[in-house]
This record gives sequence, C-alpha cells and structure tokens, in this order.
Amino acid sequence: MGSIPPEDLDFIRRLVRERSAIVIDPGKEYLVEARLNPLVEAEALGSIEELIRRLRENRFCSLTEQVVEAMITTETRFFRDRHPFETLREVILPEVIERRRGAKRIDIWCAASSSGQEPYSICMVLREHFPELSTWDVRVLASDLSKAMVERARDGVFSQLEVNRGLPAEMLEKYFEKEAGTWRVSSELREMLTLEQINLAGDWGSLPHFDIVLLRNVLVYFDAATKHDIMRRVRAQLRPGGVMFLGGSETTISIDDDFERVRQGRSWVYRAAG
Repeated sequence: MGSIPPEDLDFIRRLVRERSAIVIDPGKEYLVEARLNPLVEAEALGSIEELIRRLRENRFCSLTEQVVEAMITTETRFFRDRHPFETLREVILPEVIERRRGAKRIDIWCAASSSGQEPYSICMVLREHFPELSTWDVRVLASDLSKAMVERARDGVFSQLEVNRGLPAEMLEKYFEKEAGTWRVSSELREMLTLEQINLAGDWGSLPHFDIVLLRNVLVYFDAATKHDIMRRVRAQLRPGGVMFLGGSETTISIDDDFERVRQGRSWVYRAAG
C-alpha cells in the first residue's frame, strides 16, 4: 500500500487525540500504516483510504474504537526493567505494610497495564515475598484504555514467547498452567486483580485511594498539559506516604512540581511533596 495522504494522516491523528489524548507525532506515517493495515484486512476493506472514508462518514461507529486501539502501543513484559520490582519488594512494600498495619488494607493501581504482565508480576511479588498479606485486604487494580487488552489481562493467557520474556522459570512453573501451547495464569493470581477499562485522559469514575501507583511508560504519549492533569489527579488519589512509579525515561520535572523525586535502590519513585 502507498503512503497515506497528508489530510488522511491528519484526520487519524486528530481522531486518536480526541478519543485518547495520545499524540501521534508528525512523520509517523509508517507507524499509522503498520497499525492500520491489519485492521483493513480484518474488515475486508480495499485500503486504508477506504477505512478512513468510513470513519469520516461515521466517527462514532465501532470501527473508530478499533482504530484507536490499533494505534495504542501495548509493549510490555513480565518484570519489565526488573529493578522497579526489586524496589517494591525491598523498600516500598515493607514501608507500606508498616504504615497500613492498623487498617490491614493495601491498594495498588497498575495504570496502562496492557495485557497484564505488569500487574501479574506484582501479584507474584506479593505472593512470593509477603505471606503475611494473605490475611489482609490487598487490592490490585489493573486498567488500560484498550478494551481488548483488558480482556486479554482478564483471561490471563500468554504465548510461549511472552512467558519467555522476563518471567523466571520457577515462577512459570508455580503460577502458570500449560494449555495447548499457551500458558494461563493460575486462578490464585487472576482472582487478585480487578480489571477496568480506563482512559487516563478521561473520567476515572470512582476510584479508591492508593498506596502505590505504577504509571510506567505511558506519559510519553501525551502532551505536557495532559501529563500535568494526569499527575495532578494521581497525586489526589495517593494516600499519605503513597508512591508513584514512572518509566525509566519519564519524570515529573517541569511537569508537576508537587511531586518529590526520591531515589530508592536502583529506582526513582515519586511522592507528593510537603
């Protein structure tokens, strides 16, 4: 297929931004083509131009949601970057347990959780290293903009390639069951998760306050104003002493000065200032 005409590319960029606040930078024609071509084939359309023509005729059809989901980056893996999970295990969770010992309740939010590898990694850390929490009320919320990703996380089924990327063999053996060439997360871990479709740039509905929020590798897709708004709202959702994790290339600096950046082990975490 040939290059997408500039006016069609601009239409897709505006549509995605309106629905998700995700910014597709200029010069990303190759990315738009690569993401939309499978949808064109699945819908038996002749070209991306035909797809866009249908969207122009009805911007509120189900095809619009499919296009937005196709443009969302869903890269993830189990125990991604490793050190944030070490920091959780060695520093953050012991602090939270001490602080919340009276209430015996911990709330964790994995925002932009994609197909579930991050929240399931957290569940494994909780089960492996903090047996005392078996008598606590521990709630792990996993959310994503993509309905398809939320359903994938809920099913908890992963390919051999996905479990090979970052998942220790002993964890695979202990917490997964082999199913016809794929691996399903144990019911023990699946039952630990609450899964919701949440647009970070939209209405979050009624959420609890959290002790830990993981907002990793997603802010890079938003403009500065949207980043600031999301961080402001995350800050309001944190309990006193609560922490936020960002991706390795992300920071609150020059975006939200009401967060304090604190070094913990090999990771940086963010706490509400003051």
